Amino acid sequence: MERFVIVLAAGKGTRMKSALPKVLHEVGGKPMVQLVVDTVKRANVGKIVTVVGNGAQQVEEVLKGTSDFVVQKEQLGTGHAIKMAAPLLADKKGMTLIASGDAPMFTTTTYEELYNYHEQSNNAVTVLTAKAPDPTGYGRIIRDEQGNVLRIVEQKDADDDEKKVDEINTGVYVFDNQLLFESLQHVNNDNAQGEYYLPDTLEILREGGHTVGAFQISDFGESMGVNDRVALSKANQLMRQRINEMHMRAGVTLVDPTNTYIDVDVEIGNDTVIEPNVYLKGNTKIGKNVVLTSGTKIVDSIVADGAQIDSSHLEEAEVRENATVGPYAHLRPAAYLDREAHAGNFVEVKKATLGVRSKMGHLSYLGDATIGEDVNIGAGSVFVNYDGKNKWHSNVGDRAFIGSGSKIISPVEIDAEAFVAAGSVITDDIPMHAMGIGRARQTVKEDFWKRTPLFEKFNQ
Repeated sequence: MERFVIVLAAGKGTRMKSALPKVLHEVGGKPMVQLVVDTVKRANVGKIVTVVGNGAQQVEEVLKGTSDFVVQKEQLGTGHAIKMAAPLLADKKGMTLIASGDAPMFTTTTYEELYNYHEQSNNAVTVLTAKAPDPTGYGRIIRDEQGNVLRIVEQKDADDDEKKVDEINTGVYVFDNQLLFESLQHVNNDNAQGEYYLPDTLEILREGGHTVGAFQISDFGESMGVNDRVALSKANQLMRQRINEMHMRAGVTLVDPTNTYIDVDVEIGNDTVIEPNVYLKGNTKIGKNVVLTSGTKIVDSIVADGAQIDSSHLEEAEVRENATVGPYAHLRPAAYLDREAHAGNFVEVKKATLGVRSKMGHLSYLGDATIGEDVNIGAGSVFVNYDGKNKWHSNVGDRAFIGSGSKIISPVEIDAEAFVAAGSVITDDIPMHAMGIGRARQTVKEDFWKRTPLFEKFNQ
């Protein structure tokens, strides 16, 4: 049976007190609504329709290519929001899952199990429920003596007995698609909020002779909705714990998982060791047997097997096998360290390649350059790549030697096995096996000490 999804993402989220739409606040390094869409996609669904309203353009930009969109111009309740999707879905046969863009903690396994239970039970609708330690604020699941679902009662409409019920509506449902849109025609707004509630369809369907079912999940934490910054923080804590446990079970050592921050899409190979206060963000991929020491931050980068990153920052960079970085290095976009290369203390690399076994030990800048194999770049060396208007590229051949304190004024070609004398300013090409020296000749002034105020100060 074909599977459809409607994601509710139109609300204002006033309690977030933010100019950013609520569903675009991040959990696990992704906007919540994107996390929801990515999760349901893995449950073998077909068409996904996202209902947008507040910040519609921003939400559509984030989900572009992964969802169709309909606009709810007035926020008149969940039932009204679903009706906006009728032009895209109402005539289709299949099952439709209703998910909330501000409830990012549900897993693909839960969505799969809900779809499967609904199909096997031949229900008109199946609501996903959970037992809540404190059900205050949630819609309550009201059952008859046989355990059949009668209706869902919202907190503001519940009487004293109904408020004691601890089985709550998670806000996730699977409907027979055509019955969903038929039942929505009979929903009214005669309630405390004056809104069209989607849960009212359950009683409408039951009274129409259809089966209403419920599927209860064991982990209440999955049902967490995010309405303010406190809930956002809790959701991130739970997601971080889930992500970290997954990696540890896959063979990754986290020295202090409570203080290790890994985004949901990060990949890590086994036998990698990660110290506390490490941030791995975006689409980062870490290989096997890697060591990441405390204070490291890696964003959208690749670190291959056996590499070591020591208290350094990487952004859109690539570090190959057994290379070493840091401490306190900064690899900026398009930095590439080949096998066994080394970028050390306070080194910055941008849009440049450091070749196999080449070393740039300390206090240097490499920008817009290609460095060959087995090159040594001395301390304090700078590739001067910017003339105020354009960026220029330089090349350094295999086994060349760049002396400390040198300035390479790009563009220049330094051939294989050439030398740059320490302290030089290089503006011209250097051929193979030659040495380039670009510095003023030293002058020594004898007895200069006696001509300074210091002489008078210390010889009184």
